Amino acid sequence: MALVRRIKLKSYETRFECSVRRFRDFSEERPFIVLGAVLGIGLLSGIGTGAALGMVSNVRLQAKVQQQRAELEHIRGTSKAQVNALAARLGELQAQANRLNALGARLTEMGKLGNGEFNFEAPVGVGGPETPANDMPVQDLKESLGQLEQQFSSSGQQLSVLASLLFNNQLEQNAVPSRAPVRNSYITSNFGRRVDPFNGAVAEHKGVDFHASVGSSVMAVADGVVSYAGYRNGYGNVVDVDHSNGYLTRYAHNSRLTVKVGDLVRTGQEVAKAGSSGRSTGAHVHFELWKDGVVMNPIKFLGNPRGLQWASTNMVERQ
Repeated sequence: MALVRRIKLKSYETRFECSVRRFRDFSEERPFIVLGAVLGIGLLSGIGTGAALGMVSNVRLQAKVQQQRAELEHIRGTSKAQVNALAARLGELQAQANRLNALGARLTEMGKLGNGEFNFEAPVGVGGPETPANDMPVQDLKESLGQLEQQFSSSGQQLSVLASLLFNNQLEQNAVPSRAPVRNSYITSNFGRRVDPFNGAVAEHKGVDFHASVGSSVMAVADGVVSYAGYRNGYGNVVDVDHSNGYLTRYAHNSRLTVKVGDLVRTGQEVAKAGSSGRSTGAHVHFELWKDGVVMNPIKFLGNPRGLQWASTNMVERQ
């Protein structure tokens, strides 16, 4: 067996030596062919390596581009959301500004201020020299809008309180008698002591008599609620209006009444038609003014109608 192996090994060595000798003879006879083959193999190996490296770089570049695109889309989406939020906030502030303008105009009207003094529709005057400035960051703009919104809210609350006070004050003023109950009339009998037209005795006259024709409109002298509407001895057809501030006005000797108990009446609104019902010598309007249960001279509340004679300011206890 050992001899056989030595024979086979010797045979392999002989074949290898022959192959080497043939390659050496070939390379000596054709050296350029061998060199070209070697260079070709090297070139192919280099091209393969470069292509592989190029593919890796291209993949990395594409991944980076995709990442940058994603970041850009995110920035665009965020910017759009911020712009939409600022636009919504700006719309809310514009609505608050419109509300404040309307409230200011109402206060101007209630306070009877001139339009030239407070014109809430006119643009606000601003100006100054132009100076270079950087764009305001979105966050700073949001904070400025938030501060402006707080100022609007505070100003709106203050104006609402002021409007309520002015409105209540106006209601109180409207509830104070301030006009005569008959148009284009004059006083025929004043408040206080007078000679009774029926018996000639001196008596207290608790009101003021206004000349009126039968059917003339008898009007409320202030805002209020009708507390009595009917017939009463001595007064005839009479209307009492409660002005809810301690004042009560009475309109007597009417031919008929045009309101009923519970009706809300405004200054100048008709409450009855003039006549001569009750204890009366002819058509006229007997007008009385009460304050907290005490009858008062109404002349100092009604101004100075034509033919008015100032009467005694003594008060007579209500009966």
